[in-house]
Amino acid sequence: MRNRFRRVAAALLAVVLAAGCSQAESETADGGVFRFGANQPIDSLNPFVSVVSMSFAVFEQIYPTLVQLDPHDKYVPEFATDWSTSADGQTWTFHTHPGATWSDGTPLTAEDVAWTLSTIAKFQDGPTAGLANYVVNLDSATAPDANTVVLHYASPVSNVLSRLMSVPILPRHIWEKYAEGDGAALTTFPNTAPIVSGGPFVLVKHQPKQVALFKRNPAYYGPKPHIAGFGIQFFSTDDAMITALKSHQLDAVQSVPATSVGNLESSGFAVLSSPGMRFDSITVNANPEQQAAHRELTNPLLREALDHAVNRAEIVKTSLLGHGKPGGSVIAPGTADWADRSITPPSFDLDLANRLLDQAGYRRGPDGVRIADGHPMVYPIILPADTYGGAGLRSFQIIRGDFARIGIRLEPRLLDNAAANDAAMANKSRDFAMTMWGWSGGTSDPDDTLNYLTCASQGILNDTGYCSKEWDGLYSEQGEAMNPADRHDVVNRMQQLAARERPLLVLDYPDAIEAHSPSWTGLTPVGGASFSSESKLPLLSVRKAG
Repeated sequence: MRNRFRRVAAALLAVVLAAGCSQAESETADGGVFRFGANQPIDSLNPFVSVVSMSFAVFEQIYPTLVQLDPHDKYVPEFATDWSTSADGQTWTFHTHPGATWSDGTPLTAEDVAWTLSTIAKFQDGPTAGLANYVVNLDSATAPDANTVVLHYASPVSNVLSRLMSVPILPRHIWEKYAEGDGAALTTFPNTAPIVSGGPFVLVKHQPKQVALFKRNPAYYGPKPHIAGFGIQFFSTDDAMITALKSHQLDAVQSVPATSVGNLESSGFAVLSSPGMRFDSITVNANPEQQAAHRELTNPLLREALDHAVNRAEIVKTSLLGHGKPGGSVIAPGTADWADRSITPPSFDLDLANRLLDQAGYRRGPDGVRIADGHPMVYPIILPADTYGGAGLRSFQIIRGDFARIGIRLEPRLLDNAAANDAAMANKSRDFAMTMWGWSGGTSDPDDTLNYLTCASQGILNDTGYCSKEWDGLYSEQGEAMNPADRHDVVNRMQQLAARERPLLVLDYPDAIEAHSPSWTGLTPVGGASFSSESKLPLLSVRKAG
């Protein structure tokens, strides 16, 4: 294993040297190769296909965005230098960096921005649906000149900057040919490395589930990174990743398991922790139109019983070792100040859960397993690699044991992330019952998470089968509420609705924990992450210590 780590380190250095930096320069304070370890691989390098946060963190480094977050959760310029809005909130004007180029020398202009947003809007009911919530109510995106973008919305939008922060601006000269006709080719373009970049780094090599290598982009319009390049090595187990960090084959790890915090701190590593910005959950397929094999899962009493059979306190104690909180709302407590504090985690009450199941008419069979519609209540539950690779497996074991005590049996089905996502889409798999996974929305705004449960998101991000006119109406209302207090009220009502209807069972909010070697400095997290999908700033500022 150590030999393999050394080969990766050598490959990173070779990438830097090939970029035109000398070995001496790559080892100076203003240079060097920063080596990340991660436990979530890139699922796709195509922004219209990808669904995992790791991929969007990569897009953040290789593509421009109009704005980004700073360490204080404030929106600051990125490719945009400034912006203004009309009095009615429907027209937004952005000015962009003059003289910018893509890494292949092609001019990078406001036209690339307007084309990207217009293309997403044009195909939002099809190939670009995964990014559709970022262009809600967008009437037009135009570039009256090379450094001006004008966005006109059909109605006021309360969170334009939050939405635009998440949109990777694509090089029109590369992607335009795939947007012809019905745009279906947009989702089949693999976008393999080396990728034409407009961000501070160029992705030059990607071996799926193994490594991704980046070099500094000399054409970047913004402040130059201190590092000459960086690499990400992907690990299938946390133990191997932490071993690589402690043996100095890595400089940082993106996600530290709770079991390693004390050991890393005592070994002199910088360990950074922040409140949970994601939640772990069990999704129950409650879509009456798609659920065929287990129609009883559409019964609200059953979902309520399951919710009361989850021992969240034990999960936080045993799985997270206290590095997190029990879950209740679909908005994590680290999402700025949007979490509704009045929503508390459901009680752990197996007697209540059993009474609810009895009330619903699900009687126990001779083996203790309850019967619904003539079949045992035995459910396959998908465990993606993100879940079974770490603390999630311990959580599942706790849940499976308690579910057995109420007469329900869970049968784990282990899949990699991409296969799990395909299998869990309720409108694609009529026998899909449950999955146990996590969701990470934006750190500054709840829109991503709220969009997750909309009808329009079914089969794209929404694996719950949940589709509610009330929810969709509230989602539109919060998106148009220009008064912050009014928007907070609507967002709270949505959280309360989700808590009542239980489209998913929120388990916990794990703390965001990462660690890096003291040999590096300037790695200031944004939204709890130094390798972030919301900001380029951490990797622009990181540098060798001393």
